[in-house]
Amino acid sequence: CELPLFETGEESVSLRFWAYSSYGDSSEAFSARIRVAREEGESETSASWYADILSAQWRGNPEATCAETWEAFPPLGGPPAWLETPTDFRTLETSFSYANLAGNLIRRGIVDASSCADGGVLENGNASPCGVDAAYATIVSWQNRFDSLIFSVAKETGVSARLLKNLFARESQFWPGASLSGGDAGFGQMTEEGADTALRWNPIFYEQFCPLVLPEETCRDGYLRLDEEEQSRLRSALVYQVNAGCDSCPMGVDISQANRSIEIFAHALLANCEQTGQILRNLTGKSPGDLVSYEDLWRFALINYNAGAGCLSLALEKTYEEDETLDWEHVSENLTPVCAGAKAYVEDIQAGFSH
Repeated sequence: CELPLFETGEESVSLRFWAYSSYGDSSEAFSARIRVAREEGESETSASWYADILSAQWRGNPEATCAETWEAFPPLGGPPAWLETPTDFRTLETSFSYANLAGNLIRRGIVDASSCADGGVLENGNASPCGVDAAYATIVSWQNRFDSLIFSVAKETGVSARLLKNLFARESQFWPGASLSGGDAGFGQMTEEGADTALRWNPIFYEQFCPLVLPEETCRDGYLRLDEEEQSRLRSALVYQVNAGCDSCPMGVDISQANRSIEIFAHALLANCEQTGQILRNLTGKSPGDLVSYEDLWRFALINYNAGAGCLSLALEKTYEEDETLDWEHVSENLTPVCAGAKAYVEDIQAGFSH
């Protein structure tokens, strides 16, 4: 059937819909949020209309990542550049001089920096300026070798390709092994706490991953019904799965495992979307999209990914209790001192981490 729409501007309206059959019975009632907005053109006839719909029943082109989870529309015309997936993976290409990546390339013998007086590597594991110069061509090649797969995963999961690449740059500079301290692993530097978030808040991913580690019948009732030992086994297995470091492999990296880990990190980001939305619902009793812009919700999800739900919850609670606007400016300023580093972390990812 046809439903006449009216202009809503940047706001949205709620719609409930259902169907009756000729026998008089009714389908389940569903809900949707609809935004209809006009963008003025150079002339009356060149104006553009945007009609955006958020609903589990929508069968058209998908809205931006996590928009339905948050009931939040992206800005008119689409998400900002750092939250988009381009039409061609080649536009993801970057050419930054990553010192930590260079240090890994030199230590693994992928780059020869023997001409450098310091061997090309500093005590902290990063490359020296001489080492960066010696490794530069390989640095550029390495940071772009996974672009095609990042693009494919973005298309499959809906997670922004630019966001994934910027996250990997900030977390690991594209080295998919464990950090020197040994606590974080892979492109996105997953920890046991991060693995717990992915398994707890992304049930579809849990259903796919759990039977790879535990008996299928054990997995059937969900992550929360596992005992602590079973949960611990799953968390450890997930961290192991994203750690592509391999001393016996060429270049010190299991490339196949690195490739597979990209999708895992996309699912981890989706889990952080879910948890961020639930934190806001618990705090305010309202839909996240009624209170926070789509872009700021992603910034909050990145706080959750980097610093944890406790850091995000405390900052949101302080902002809400002081009756301040729940936006990036206020929430980032209300991060506790131990969590304050998450502000620069998010801003690095938004800008495209380059150092």
